[in-house]
Amino acid sequence: MLKFTRVVLSILLVSSFQLVFAAPDFVMIKAQAKLSDDTYLAAENMTALLKDQGQTLVHQATFINSQVSYLLSEKDGVQTLAIRGTANLENVMLNLNVSLLPDAKLDIMLHQGFAYAAKAVYKDVKPYLVAGKPIQITGHSLGGAIAVIVAMYLKMDDYPLTNVVTFGQPKVTNVSGAERFAGLPLTRIVTLQDIVPLVPPLSPLQIQELDIYWHLGEEVILMRNNKFSITSGIKSMLRATKFTSAIPSEQNLTAHKMTTYLELVNALTKKSTEVPYKMQISLFGFSLE
Repeated sequence: MLKFTRVVLSILLVSSFQLVFAAPDFVMIKAQAKLSDDTYLAAENMTALLKDQGQTLVHQATFINSQVSYLLSEKDGVQTLAIRGTANLENVMLNLNVSLLPDAKLDIMLHQGFAYAAKAVYKDVKPYLVAGKPIQITGHSLGGAIAVIVAMYLKMDDYPLTNVVTFGQPKVTNVSGAERFAGLPLTRIVTLQDIVPLVPPLSPLQIQELDIYWHLGEEVILMRNNKFSITSGIKSMLRATKFTSAIPSEQNLTAHKMTTYLELVNALTKKSTEVPYKMQISLFGFSLE
């Protein structure tokens, strides 16, 4: 009973102290989406395409054992680290390594597979970062998960982190980890039918455990017809309960593609209308609408 009470209190704390963000800057989000998409390009094609976006490629690397890759670029004195998402079987297997293990540097529990990849990226990119210059991070899918953990490392090392924007990012830590890094300037962009941000799902049985996976940051849900919703905390997390018994479909796979995110973000840069997200879900007998 004591353990259950601690979990409930932790959940309420995480939800209560979520940052209040301004209306989404879809022009900035579009720029980050393009950079996330650029990470899927062959290395020899990156320089020219980044130049078209006003970016200068500083460094690019691929880790052979996992095929995780990233690019570091700079524009107007701002450094951007963009990390590639799931592109092959090795990346998928990395995604499936779901054990939560302690991270000594961050003093939180992290998804084992994501943490392993994030440490490799952070160690590799640090020599190319310019001290004092603003840094922003982005990534899609697995790349988004790695981006969040790298952002945590940057914050711990006092780098001037300005924003973190992820697309279709799965969860990386538990309730206490999300609480510890609640101040991270993270915006998670998702689509309604993308199930990757909902995994591992929140189960009613898991609520009795301290190590349930939990998102941090604000969630912006992209919809058709130039509409979007914003959620955070418990309301964001409980979206997953709608998908726990569903079998992933082709529609879910399409909803996770970076091309889908780019299409929806591009539409929202021209016109956007915020609408409330209705779940019709309650927690402990209280409606979360």
